[in-house]
Amino acid sequence: MSPQEIRQVIIDILADIAPDEDLSTLKDDQSFRDQMELDSMDFLDIVMELRKRYRVQVPEEDYPQLDSMATTVSYLTPKMATCA
Repeated sequence: MSPQEIRQVIIDILADIAPDEDLSTLKDDQSFRDQMELDSMDFLDIVMELRKRYRVQVPEEDYPQLDSMATTVSYLTPKMATCA
């Protein structure tokens, strides 16, 4: 998957988890938590959806790398390179 495709995957997951959020104004370099009303359970839902949909494992020590869109895409690019 390309970085742009991964970005769309994250937007799709966020739309499922927080359907009332306006994701069109999401800034890539700002923390998801600063931009949206996400709690720790929502964050875990993101991790679980990545595992369920794409079989991507995110160890707990890597959670800080999923802070913003930019860091999430950067982190997931090598992990999702072979995903279709």
